[in-house]
Amino acid sequence: MAVKTSADAPASTPEQVQSVRETLKSPRRLKTEVLGGLVVALALIPEAIAFSIIAGVDPRLGLFASFTMAVTIAVVGGRPAMISAATGAVALVIAPLVKSHGVDYLVAAVILAGAFQVILGLSGVTKLMRFIPRSVMVGFVNALAILVFMAQVPELLGVPWLVYPLLALALVIVFGLPRLTTAVPAPLVAIVVLTLITVLAAITVPTVGDKGELPDSLPSLFVPDVPFTLETLQVIFPFALAMAFVGLLESLMTAKLVDDITDTRSHKSREAWGQGVANLVTGFTGGMGGCAMIGQTMINVKASGARTRISTFLAGVFLLILVVVLGGVVSVIPMAALVAVMIFVSWATFDWHSIHPRTLKMMPKSETLVMVATVVVTVATHNLAIGVGVGVLVAMVMFARRVAHFVTVERTVTGVEGHETATYTVNGELFFASSNDLYTQFEYALDPQFVVIDMHASHLWDASTIAALDAITEKYRHHGKDVKIIGLNDASTSMRERLGGKLGAGQ
Repeated sequence: MAVKTSADAPASTPEQVQSVRETLKSPRRLKTEVLGGLVVALALIPEAIAFSIIAGVDPRLGLFASFTMAVTIAVVGGRPAMISAATGAVALVIAPLVKSHGVDYLVAAVILAGAFQVILGLSGVTKLMRFIPRSVMVGFVNALAILVFMAQVPELLGVPWLVYPLLALALVIVFGLPRLTTAVPAPLVAIVVLTLITVLAAITVPTVGDKGELPDSLPSLFVPDVPFTLETLQVIFPFALAMAFVGLLESLMTAKLVDDITDTRSHKSREAWGQGVANLVTGFTGGMGGCAMIGQTMINVKASGARTRISTFLAGVFLLILVVVLGGVVSVIPMAALVAVMIFVSWATFDWHSIHPRTLKMMPKSETLVMVATVVVTVATHNLAIGVGVGVLVAMVMFARRVAHFVTVERTVTGVEGHETATYTVNGELFFASSNDLYTQFEYALDPQFVVIDMHASHLWDASTIAALDAITEKYRHHGKDVKIIGLNDASTSMRERLGGKLGAGQ
């Protein structure tokens, strides 16, 4: 009788791999989640401090925001293993408000932004993600990789020369160790090794402690000291709305990226309102707010191999323990180790296939243009929302331009001389871009007395097309000729009956 071995057991599906219950039953997978959360927590500390400086607030606000965002989203979010914390995108949005009105107005804006995100999530705004083309998504990923790398450059300028060999050693570890073993995350090994070297050898190099003072107490309930008036709402409303949209955009696109990496689906609507809940919690604990972080998410998912909410939750818990209880130990971690980790994240995040000569040769030029536009604008503005917005706009223009050329008009003349009929067969989708050229496709002066425009193979999409048809029929009447439009489908007929002759055609 054959004995069933573990090798014969069916492999876990991607959905089972991201199950918290199944992971708690597997010591090996649980270890991956724990170590992943620890590495992310270590990487979050300097990032949160740096983003706090960008926003113009005390580093504690960024660190507390990273803790509350990670822990809360682990419970209420829709994307397992994705990391949310204080981010540079949010910091850039709220910095002017902090400068002009102070921290209390910032916290009020964070709370309002959270409320906006809950409303947007529950109202189904995530369905708009379907309108973001793949080329924009690739541009978003590549731009993020470039921004992550650029953020490390200042850490390598004007530093002691010993930083460079330490960085080289850390890069060898994070890139080379996975080729030998994946039992322990390579980023964690790099951090531990460089910390031991610098401490034991008494090497003086920039450390995490140089970035700012770490908190020594837990976050507590915080109610912003602002007047509850219409004037206050007018001040914080634009910042809160911008923060809500930027946060949702970055979070949903990061979730989509993780979906692709892990071959799983996530609940985008739940992620949207979950981000709102996390920002509400963050606001009422005095944090600066945040959203999903693609860099730390890639550390968790790609570098560490984590797949569940456990790693996200532990990233927040470890972060708090590290800065409050073990702040003295964390402060001596050399920045070179964390820079190496983020360089690895940048390299792993970038879609190298998208710029391969073979890919560029095969890909339509319009798709490449959209990707490049998204990258250039995002990197130039350091604003993901603007970059993605421009990318979508360019994609729309390219699509409209391409579709506009798909409309064809064929002319045939039948009948005997004196009783001839000119028939025009219109083929294609008619909307503002394609219907503008439709008017020029007819021989108004040369056509016989009777003209038929056959629309069986076309569809009318907007008022521009109705106006174009009105102009065509009016032009024929001006030449004293009879024109008849046939073949309109029900939707097109209904639109023409409703708008025909009322748009000023021929005026």
